[in-house]
Amino acid sequence: MAEQPRSGGGRPIAASQRPTGGDKAIVTGKKQYFRRKKVCRFCVEKIDDINYKDVRMLSAFISERGKITPRRISGVCTPHQRRLSEAIKQARNIALLPFASAV
Repeated sequence: MAEQPRSGGGRPIAASQRPTGGDKAIVTGKKQYFRRKKVCRFCVEKIDDINYKDVRMLSAFISERGKITPRRISGVCTPHQRRLSEAIKQARNIALLPFASAV
């Protein structure tokens, strides 16, 4: 007679006995790299208005596939990221920037 597979029934595991994410081994042999905090380029250069006609500056914040680079990658602060994305969208609408790259 073949044994039936069990469906995980039975008594529930207490919270103190559940495995947590902290149970993983810590690797100490790897070299640690210091990551510099990204600063907003517009705040440093004191640029308040982001012009949609400045295609060279806007294209620095667009990936090669045509997507807007996120804040965590570009290092731009939140208010400037909002203005930057609006300027990129305006430039796309009047065909100064492409919506997508040619594949």
